Amino acid sequence: MSSNDILKVAVIGGDGTGPEVVAEGVKVLKAVAKLEGFPVETKEFDYGGKRYLATGEVLPEGAIQELSQFDSILLGAIGHPDVAPGILERGLLLQMRFDFDQYINLRPVKLFPGVETPLAGKKPEDIDFVVVRENTEDLYAGIGGFLKKGTADEVATQTAIYTRKGCERCIRWAFEYTRRRDRKKQLTLVAKTNVLTYGHDLWWRTFQDVAREYPDIKPDYNHVDACCMWMVKNPEYYDVIVTTNMFGDIITDLAGILQGGMGVAAGGNINPEPGGTSMFEPMGGSAPKYTGQNVINPIATISAVAMLLEQAGRQSAADRVMKAIQLVTGTKMKSQAAGKMGYGTREVGDLVVEHLNA
Repeated sequence: MSSNDILKVAVIGGDGTGPEVVAEGVKVLKAVAKLEGFPVETKEFDYGGKRYLATGEVLPEGAIQELSQFDSILLGAIGHPDVAPGILERGLLLQMRFDFDQYINLRPVKLFPGVETPLAGKKPEDIDFVVVRENTEDLYAGIGGFLKKGTADEVATQTAIYTRKGCERCIRWAFEYTRRRDRKKQLTLVAKTNVLTYGHDLWWRTFQDVAREYPDIKPDYNHVDACCMWMVKNPEYYDVIVTTNMFGDIITDLAGILQGGMGVAAGGNINPEPGGTSMFEPMGGSAPKYTGQNVINPIATISAVAMLLEQAGRQSAADRVMKAIQLVTGTKMKSQAAGKMGYGTREVGDLVVEHLNA
């Protein structure tokens, strides 16, 4: 993306406090774009629980086609107390991941200054790694069914699907990312090859094949249960982790707590191909009980904006936002918990904007 190209961002506030945190993310996005001298264009979409309850549809006809015209999507949160679990998740989040082929789920795990971690004695320099999760296969492919549903003889199947293409493109992207990150240059495959001897054997063999093309990167392996132990005991060991969809879903929530909770954790669903549409979001839920109170933490959403900028090729702007975030968490905020920040949602957004020039 050249300096004159317009960065087009679709904005989905979603449910609960989602619109509130997204507003602060957009505020920061527009402020840093002005400082860096590139044009940005945003358009809001009302997809979420409220629309579903009113219309009976999660994504209207033509929604995917319209969203595909944008470089990126900034999502606030999905989850409405009056909508049954799974409807919005499958109909919006998973639908967009599959339709846009967002095969990389990227989760930076970084402890910001001033943010508390439950790990005693660990500092920001100790918790700074990234999880690359395959995002379109595994148990999430939706292959399965019921036999004799609702009877004492009921059988349910859920089949994990792995393809060589799906494994290889994720693993190769993770090696390239590890090289760009240029930290420890270590890539750890997390799987369960001793028990899941078919799909995870494919992951293992693919990992070994691709690793030969990256002699500057140290290939590493953990069983997923060992990873969960070492992530808590020695998080400083990790640089970049690459893993399957299901295991990535689990270990990134553990990682989010290590970095101070879901109020600061951000993630990206990325299609790295030219012209691909990617989606970035805070990892916290919609927190409906806090709606409209100006108390929810927008830091995760603002971090998602930094990820969006990096993926869009605006590295200088991304670095500026990350620096401002860390100044605000390290010198201004009392806590990352809702209602305990020392500032309101909008005020935290204003503080980040104020520190973009620092």
